[in-house]
Amino acid sequence: MKSVESIELKEVVIRFSGDSGDGMQFTGMQFSDTSALEGNDLATFPNFPAEIRAPQGTVDGVSGFQLHFGQSHIMTPGDHADVLVAMNPAALKANARWVNEGGTIIYDSDTFNEKSLKKAGFASANPFKEERLDDRNVIGAPITSLTKEALANSGIDPKTALKTRNMFALGIVYWLFNRPLRHSEEFFDKTFKKTPELAEANKTVLKAGFNYAETIEALTRNYKVAPAKIDKGTYRNISGNVATAWGLLAAAEKAGLQLFIGSYPITPATEILQELARHKSLGVKAFQAEDEIAAICSALGASFAGSLAVTTTSGPGMALKTEAIGLGIMAELPLVVVNVQRGGPSTGLPTKTEQSDLWQALLGRNGESPLIVLAASTPANCFHYAFQAAKLSIEHMTPVVLLTDGFLANGSEPWRITPMAELPAIVPPYAQKTDSEYMPYARDPETLARKWATVGMEGLEHRIGGLEKQDITGNVSYDGENHERMIAIRAEKVRRVARSIPELEAFGDPDAKVALVGWGSTFGHLRTATEELNLAGKPVAHLHFHHLSPMPSNTEQMLKRFDKILVCEINTGQLADYLAMRFQDVRTLRYNKVQGMPLTVKEIKAQVNTIIGG
Repeated sequence: MKSVESIELKEVVIRFSGDSGDGMQFTGMQFSDTSALEGNDLATFPNFPAEIRAPQGTVDGVSGFQLHFGQSHIMTPGDHADVLVAMNPAALKANARWVNEGGTIIYDSDTFNEKSLKKAGFASANPFKEERLDDRNVIGAPITSLTKEALANSGIDPKTALKTRNMFALGIVYWLFNRPLRHSEEFFDKTFKKTPELAEANKTVLKAGFNYAETIEALTRNYKVAPAKIDKGTYRNISGNVATAWGLLAAAEKAGLQLFIGSYPITPATEILQELARHKSLGVKAFQAEDEIAAICSALGASFAGSLAVTTTSGPGMALKTEAIGLGIMAELPLVVVNVQRGGPSTGLPTKTEQSDLWQALLGRNGESPLIVLAASTPANCFHYAFQAAKLSIEHMTPVVLLTDGFLANGSEPWRITPMAELPAIVPPYAQKTDSEYMPYARDPETLARKWATVGMEGLEHRIGGLEKQDITGNVSYDGENHERMIAIRAEKVRRVARSIPELEAFGDPDAKVALVGWGSTFGHLRTATEELNLAGKPVAHLHFHHLSPMPSNTEQMLKRFDKILVCEINTGQLADYLAMRFQDVRTLRYNKVQGMPLTVKEIKAQVNTIIGG
């Protein structure tokens, strides 16, 4: 029996990588779910090619899943991996630069043959030396052949048996980090209830990987990561897309409305439509339209009929929806438009993340057409901002754009399930039948929202459409002065939303003269960089925007507190440009990255250290 040293760690980053058909996303989610059930905090980052089945064995076909778990609050999926699992040479080639010095690489030695090495772009028979990985702990395991051996007498056909080799790799990593097998075993029994032979095959291979790690001499250490101290409550591991769907469901229940979603499938937003379609028992009506235009127009019709109306898309679909968004602004109907951003323009990088639709959300319509724009910043708080988008849309009678992105949509983290009693009320501003004549564009004196008269409310019939409305009556009007007045009213209505949203807050050193500023999904990396810089004695603060239109009422005041402002974005500087346009006395520095990948804490800190150093 070999001697094993057990070491306690505070946090770990693992990256599973292989061909797009090797089940790396599934493997990563199994480890994530197990770690969440064991009480760790975590953040994940799935990364996969756009092709359904990319060229096998090539770098372009590599699919990866990175997770960062620990015993303290985890806000990013990690910059570099402590452990890399490479199922083939292409996976090693694609990820070599992302492995920490002194890190561990576990690879399937059966796949590292001359043909596969050449296909992956290696020039020699020693890929580890070629990639300068000599200081890493490299462990070769014959994963493919041992998987076949484990299932030799199972009756499973060879092709199906090979599909379970990812479970052998997972078993090794479970042993390495003292993770129990029972959570995955229970998952297999539930998932393959109708095909128990597949459940047994996966369990067998998982145990084989675990036992292999326990016996080989190359592994003389394993690691423990204690549970995180978190607030009491019921938790589940949730992705941004699912959290968005659930936030909309909660809003519909709070408002007493039926939820209608009219959407057209598009990566990476499709899962929101799929998730909502599963909840017909909660009164959801899900319509998969023939195109993006039909999708949003159906949602507008549902809004006119009195539903909480939602449409979901990504950048290319957003471009097609803009005319109908303008119709929603003119008609002053509630509508939630979720844009899960991806790399563009056009088809761009469908499975990669980006923040390049900010200008599109703020200004991408014809005419003077302001609306409310929100941005979620973590997979879990997609729930909160989806709920808030619905609340603001209904109570202020205007479309709201909610921006998420591929990083948030596909990433996951533990989320405390929010009891409905903790959520604020949503009060639809219904019109009431009175003795006086109903005026469709008479407004609330505080919010300037018009009253909502839905289809079937007797005595409250009125004209609606895309032509300009006469103030108060809602009749069609071509009068220039009336048009100017209505433009001003619609703009002021959006501005007044600032009265009901939180003020901007600064996190970090209270005496800081340098501020990191971001919006949306850069939150975790900016906050982590700020914390680490503060611990190193660097006086830095962090300001983060979730409300982009209107901005918090104290935005200019907060920005002027700092001598230097570094705006970090996954685009070429859209928020920085917007701030310069809005606040002409505010000067910003910029750090931008448009590579289909999130920012890293390391590169943010390097930028700040350069600024502080002059």
